[in-house]
Amino acid sequence: MRRMPAEPRNTETGNSRIRREVMQLILDRRLAPGAPLPTEAELMEDLGVSRNSVREALKALQALDIVEIRHGYGTYVGQASLTPLVDGLTFRTLARHDDDTAALAEILQVREVLEEGLIRRVAAALTEAELDRLEAVVDRMEEAGRAGLPFPELDREFHELLYAPLGNALVPQLLGAFWTVFRRVTGARGRPDDPPPGLTVRRHRAIVAALRSHDVEGAQHAMAIHFHGIEHRTARDGSRRVTSADSTRRRPRT
Repeated sequence: MRRMPAEPRNTETGNSRIRREVMQLILDRRLAPGAPLPTEAELMEDLGVSRNSVREALKALQALDIVEIRHGYGTYVGQASLTPLVDGLTFRTLARHDDDTAALAEILQVREVLEEGLIRRVAAALTEAELDRLEAVVDRMEEAGRAGLPFPELDREFHELLYAPLGNALVPQLLGAFWTVFRRVTGARGRPDDPPPGLTVRRHRAIVAALRSHDVEGAQHAMAIHFHGIEHRTARDGSRRVTSADSTRRRPRT
């Protein structure tokens, strides 16, 4: 039976022990997401703790999306999604007031490393039909660009579709998490200038073309160019904002 790892004796608090025991209960009983948990009274008896201790532990687990508290109905097993990671990374990035551009660049660098490694794995697995679907997404990007419409969701769809053949359920969740953090942060501080639509389309077509040619190195290089363009725009936007702020601070009062 799988066991939840315990914290060192000198660091584990009563609340963390109860959280760990609730998680272990979920594993021991093989409870699926959406399954009801024992009542508070049953947990109190099973764990030998007070009602307040049970409630505090459940609230902490709810914040991690491990349990879901439905007031008036009970407590259920959560989805264990990456929502807490997204919220934490968004706050961490926005909280770096001294250099939020560097913080955002760190998010992009992690995603870049992830995708450059993944594209090597997926290159041999993509079928012609899957490549056609990727090409169709790029065609929709081009149509949106010609109509003067932004297409961030199509960009996201392209990257998620690209790695679908790997059959790894965690990959789209991680990519979606980093994508959401980036959009939240740039939205909160003012989005960097979007590149010309044609440039974005060409960069995605280059990725597909390299994959069609079974050119793994070329596909990895095309992906790197795509990300370096995003990093350059983000850094340029940050410099522009810093310069503007400095000008405002130095402007003499009238």
